[in-house]
Amino acid sequence: MKTINGNLFREMVIAGAAVLHNNHPEIDALNVFPVPDGDTGTNMSLTFSAGATEIENLQTDNIFDVSKKLSKGLLMGARGNSGVILSQIFRGISMALEGQTEVGAVKFAEALKNGATVAYKAVMRPVEGTILTVIRESSEEVVNYATDDMEIEDVFSFFVKAAEESLERTPELLPVLKEVGVVDSGGAGLLLIFTGFMSALAGEKIERLEIKGSEVAMDTLADIEATGEEAYGYCTEFIIRLDEAKMNAFKEERLRNELERIPGNSIVVVQDEEIVKVHVHTLKPGNALNAAQRYGEFVKLKIENMQEQHNTIMESSPKEQPKEQKEVSIISVAAGDGIQDMFLELHCDHVVSGGQTMNPSAEDIVAAVRGVHAKNVIILPNNSNIVMTAQQAAIILEDEINVIVIPSKTIPQGLSACIMFNPEVDLDENVAEMQEAIKNVKTGQVTFAIKDTNIDGVEITANQYMALCEKEITACVPNKLDALKETLKGLVDEDSEIITLICGEDVTEEEKEEAESYIEENFDAELECVDGKQPVYSFILGVE
Repeated sequence: MKTINGNLFREMVIAGAAVLHNNHPEIDALNVFPVPDGDTGTNMSLTFSAGATEIENLQTDNIFDVSKKLSKGLLMGARGNSGVILSQIFRGISMALEGQTEVGAVKFAEALKNGATVAYKAVMRPVEGTILTVIRESSEEVVNYATDDMEIEDVFSFFVKAAEESLERTPELLPVLKEVGVVDSGGAGLLLIFTGFMSALAGEKIERLEIKGSEVAMDTLADIEATGEEAYGYCTEFIIRLDEAKMNAFKEERLRNELERIPGNSIVVVQDEEIVKVHVHTLKPGNALNAAQRYGEFVKLKIENMQEQHNTIMESSPKEQPKEQKEVSIISVAAGDGIQDMFLELHCDHVVSGGQTMNPSAEDIVAAVRGVHAKNVIILPNNSNIVMTAQQAAIILEDEINVIVIPSKTIPQGLSACIMFNPEVDLDENVAEMQEAIKNVKTGQVTFAIKDTNIDGVEITANQYMALCEKEITACVPNKLDALKETLKGLVDEDSEIITLICGEDVTEEEKEEAESYIEENFDAELECVDGKQPVYSFILGVE
């Protein structure tokens, strides 16, 4: 065929979304760093599925109308840096298709190149060896290749081959990829989408596969957003003491696999001698308990209905909405009841639930900004993978509300910025003080490794605890308190005056007391210790 119209483009997008969905676990596995995070494949798939949902019932031959609606869906559904960049690529494609009902090889090739141009402009400091490189190099090549009389299938075959070759070169451009032995995950996700496009052009229909285990979380979230059905399930946490007779028979991997088959997601199983700590999200908590109880007796048990938590967040705001617009409001992004309370006590008007493993969409942030009913809204993303999403929300609202994104990349940075806010001074002065504050705090974190690897000479073993000093992994050890000590060693110096220790949901009272005692005995700085109850990170440290 010589042209693509609106209905065919819609089918291409739906096929691309299905291919990415079916293969997103493999993209997640390409993530370089062994920390649990929002995962590139999951974020890209949720983003592109949001766009596909927006157009799936649209019947029109007009390709621009389809691309414009797709672009809007991607903009609102974007999650994480990879999702934002993906949305900008298709925004650029849509811009180039304006006024077109159907397009041929040359025009679509030019649209792809415009997608690369717009995506590069959206990133403050573009990094080569990423999704940006893949779309730029492949689109430049296809523009030089395409001719007016060329078949569309031929153009896409060439484009996908060029993208594959560009993806294979990413480790040569980004040393950390070469060190770990992987290609760029964002580029790989983009290639899957265009592979789906080619399938649709060939007349193939791609079925969305049922993803089991830890990937169920992504489908559940997408289904909830699309239907509003109660599918969040239960956050199930427990500690069991292994029976002496079953100590040798117990294997973490075996229990983890059983929990996946329930099905369960967000699974963590960690053994420390006879004690096993388990975290799982599932629609059937009873099955999870039955699977574990065969190995021993429960020491501690907690089950929370995540649908109820979601409804509470959606139906209420942290503070009563004023009848008149506030002059300035602050919105933070954070996970953990204790951390959320800290922000609310420090001038923050609303906390969007999110962080590592649960990146909010641009639409979530837009809704929060509108909900605080203020003329000016300051957003603190508190995570490097949410900064671009917050900036995208600000762009969406630019004609409606003045939104300022303070690019805080950690919880301690966000808390420090909140402390500096003074309601008695003007907006510009507050923004300047808050931006300065995030520069003056060092962040350390302790979390578990999700895979075996080697980063900067540090041997990483799955399920052990890593010490993170700013962005650097400095140690990986079996015990979380030892990891905390390594983190402190890398952060605290003679100029440090304040240490803030935020304890996660997996930290026991005994571990908290031991951590406090160690800091007080070994460092000449004021200590503030709080129960953040955050997931993923056993400890978060702020040092000023």
